[in-house]
Amino acid sequence: MSEVKVDLVKEKTATEPSADSLPSKSVKGASFLILLQIGCRALTFIVNQVLLRFLSPHILGLSAQLELFSISTLYFARESLRNALQHKPSDDEEKKTAEAVKREKNRFGSLAVSYGPTRRMQEVVNLSHAAIAIGLPLTVAFTWLYLRKAEIAVLESHHMRSSLHIYALATAIELLNEPAFNVARQEMMYATRASAEFLAFLTRALISCSISIWVGMSGRNLGVLPFAAGQLGYAVTLNILYLSNVYPICAENAVSLLTKPITSSRDYFISRFSRPLIMRTATLYGQNVFNQLLTYGDGYLIATFASLPSQGAYALASNYGGLLARIILQPIEESSRSLFGRLPASQTASKSKDNAILSQAKNHLTTLLRLYLLLSIFATCLGPPLAPILLRLVAGSRWSHTEAPSVLATYCYYIPLLAINGILEAFVSVVATDPQITRQTVWKVAFFGAFAGTGFLVLRVFEMGAKGLVFANAVTMGLRIWWSWGFVQGYLTTVGDGEGLRLGNLLPNMGSVAIGVATRGTLVVADTGARQDGGLGELLRCGLVACVCVLGVVFFERDFFSSFVPLGLIERFPVLRRFMKNR
Repeated sequence: MSEVKVDLVKEKTATEPSADSLPSKSVKGASFLILLQIGCRALTFIVNQVLLRFLSPHILGLSAQLELFSISTLYFARESLRNALQHKPSDDEEKKTAEAVKREKNRFGSLAVSYGPTRRMQEVVNLSHAAIAIGLPLTVAFTWLYLRKAEIAVLESHHMRSSLHIYALATAIELLNEPAFNVARQEMMYATRASAEFLAFLTRALISCSISIWVGMSGRNLGVLPFAAGQLGYAVTLNILYLSNVYPICAENAVSLLTKPITSSRDYFISRFSRPLIMRTATLYGQNVFNQLLTYGDGYLIATFASLPSQGAYALASNYGGLLARIILQPIEESSRSLFGRLPASQTASKSKDNAILSQAKNHLTTLLRLYLLLSIFATCLGPPLAPILLRLVAGSRWSHTEAPSVLATYCYYIPLLAINGILEAFVSVVATDPQITRQTVWKVAFFGAFAGTGFLVLRVFEMGAKGLVFANAVTMGLRIWWSWGFVQGYLTTVGDGEGLRLGNLLPNMGSVAIGVATRGTLVVADTGARQDGGLGELLRCGLVACVCVLGVVFFERDFFSSFVPLGLIERFPVLRRFMKNR
């Protein structure tokens, strides 16, 4: 049996964060990730504006299919493992492993056994290789399946087969990054993640944009090849940057980025893979299959039943509509998982440290839900009237005659549901026990049935097109929120102080709701008059009304928003102090 010497002094560098520092780390991490998403999406937005001048809805529809191919492969390969690795081991698991480690050290002397966080880091690396082992065959299988099932017209598009193979190669390369990525997330290396992913996005943007401009100027037709080349550049850059930043941390803590034995305890499969983590991954895998179907079911449905131009219009609308979710909501959910993951897993009386973490997590969840409900006022009252105007300005008039404007307007009603469900399921995913996850999976089977049935009605019976798919997603998202809300309330009541989230602490002020409704009515009237002149005048009128709405909501919610403003800043500016004086 091979030996691995562990330096106990170095090992202290991988200590667990204290309970008091967790909220600040979570907020700091969310800030890094939000900045990352803003930078990446700004680049993506700029690149899209360039590409839209050279692309037709047909090409954009093909690129949406290839992106769905890559996302599906990566999701099925790694998502369950990623979620399982964020789960806090129970006290029994930690105690059991520690006893096994001591027995091995007494028996074999310098046998390679890691303690505490260092052992956990090696567990993360070892299990990350399972994602590679699963993902590489999946990539080959999905590529073969796509070539067999895609329509002839799709496969005969310019450079479509070459683009598919490049996407498959990029997916395989991105999978090789899993050990380094999971170590970075485990150690809360938010700055490293932000810089690596931003530079990778920048590489993809530069490659895609430069090739498209060259193609447009030369009169060539490369189809979706610019997207494929950009995706390959993204995967290679991401690997290089993560490896260069994470390898020194692993070397310092005697952790290998390859699999290595940890202990020969029966709790480890072939001395490397934690059996509790394997079991949790297996439990999560079935759930994540349905998560993928629920999350990207609209993509699968429209790829099956809609024409390529309709797919392109839907892709454009959903990309713009999902900007808020990708820029702000996704980083908040991910950083919140790090905080929620420290909560006690068992529903028994917790220690004082766990009680402190539970109180912090409860306050964190309450604040986010209240903030999301306030954002829903802007999304539902400002979004639908403004969406077609903004789409015409940024994408050009050629897209105004497609389904994209109406789909984007409908998507605005879906965003609040997406936000609320995301943070609730982030809580559930890291604190639920295996039987509870199994129960959730059963419910999600029923929810997928509701989505499929609703999708059939809106596509085949009512013929609502792409807009109907947004409605079907909203129905399913509402059901998922209902289940997750019940779980969160039950968990907080059982594990915490006997009281769950109070609905009164989450709902917006009635004045905020009233000004939102008044703003929506004003914009509807303004839109009727704007049809006569349109252009810049239309945008200025709507923008002025929107600013009044934002200021009104901030005024009515000043008690809530003042908690985010530093006290020194309030004292420094008299106007701000007078505005907050009623707090």
